[in-house]
Parts: sequence; C-alpha cells; structure tokens
Amino acid sequence: QVQLVESGGGLVQAGGSLRLSCAASGRTFSSYNMGWFRQAPGKERVFVAAINRNGVVTDYADSVRGRCTISRDNAKNTVYLQMTSLKPEDTAVYYCAADASVPTKIQRLRISDEYDYWGQGTQVTVSS
Repeated sequence: QVQLVESGGGLVQAGGSLRLSCAASGRTFSSYNMGWFRQAPGKERVFVAAINRNGVVTDYADSVRGRCTISRDNAKNTVYLQMTSLKPEDTAVYYCAADASVPTKIQRLRISDEYDYWGQGTQVTVSS
C-alpha cells in the first residue's frame, strides 16, 4: 500500500509559479506510475499530468502543456508538479495519484479510474 501526501499549494497571483510535491510512503515508489489531477469547485476531477515509473515518459493535459512540468525523484519517493504562468482557471485542489499497472500507453494514465492510490489534495488558488 502507498500513502501519498501533497504539499506546496497556496495563494499566488496570476503569472506566478508554484511547485507541488507529493511524498509517497513505502519502498516501492519506483514501481508506480504517478499522476496529478485537479478539481475545481463544482467541477469534476480532471487529469493534469502523468509520469511513468522511471520518469522517462510524461503526458500533459492540453490546458497545462507548456506551463507545467511533472518530474519524480525515486530516491526521495517524491513526484513534483512545477507550474508556471498560472492563471485563475488553474485554481483547484490538486491531487497526486499512484498507479501500479504497466500501461501500454502513457495516455491511459489520463483516466482517474486507472489509479490505485490518492492523496488528500493541496489547494492552489490563483488570483487575478
């Protein structure tokens, strides 16, 4: 079992940057594909970014492509989401998730049901 704890959220002005972190418990972090999702008030949880086990392959939602970078440090059991040029519409609770399967395509990690474990989320608020 994996426990995930997000951090790094906060209030930032439009155009600013934040780096979210997700620390995972356990010794098998490198066996999990990782993803970031977000949920705005009154809306469904949506995919933001994903990274495969060894950090070589990544995928991004069109809404954040070019503004966000997902990365991981398997030695530190941590996955990151660097966000730049933030917009008010990026305001949401951001969740990290872990997937234990072996995906044939990275795009499959866009589906929230694919994930086995979820963190409790960290709030990101972007003011205009």
